[in-house]
Amino acid sequence: MNREEKTELLGELNGIFSSAESVVVAEYIGLTVAETEALRKKIRETGASLRVTKNRIARLALKGTKFEGLTELFKGPIALAYASDPIAACKACVEFAKENEKLVIMGGALSDKVLTIAEIKELAAIPSMDELRAKLVGLLQAPAAKMARVCKAYSEKEAA
Repeated sequence: MNREEKTELLGELNGIFSSAESVVVAEYIGLTVAETEALRKKIRETGASLRVTKNRIARLALKGTKFEGLTELFKGPIALAYASDPIAACKACVEFAKENEKLVIMGGALSDKVLTIAEIKELAAIPSMDELRAKLVGLLQAPAAKMARVCKAYSEKEAA
């Protein structure tokens, strides 16, 4: 990789770190190509992205961003999962790590707060925005549906 490619990669990674809301750093030693593709697919399905890059360039790209506290995690073969949704990257990585023990979550960050592995797992347990919206719609519809059933039951009782 020549100097121009490195500066281009540095700028690209800096842009990723600047625009992302959450980042998960994971070690992927021993994953086969098929398993890596399955991981990428799972992460894409949640709306997040996965990137494998050189640690030195990633450390340089972190400077001046809100994720600067992640610098010490970049040792060995590291994959970055990032997303604009605060939960998407955490959820995808934790779910994949449950199925495949070769993916080891090292840490992560949400906005400017560095997260431990336990905090990432807690974030992954939170329902997604779609699930929360569905629950909210259900809660809003429940009183109206109950009222309709009561009125129907009362009218059937009167008719009998």
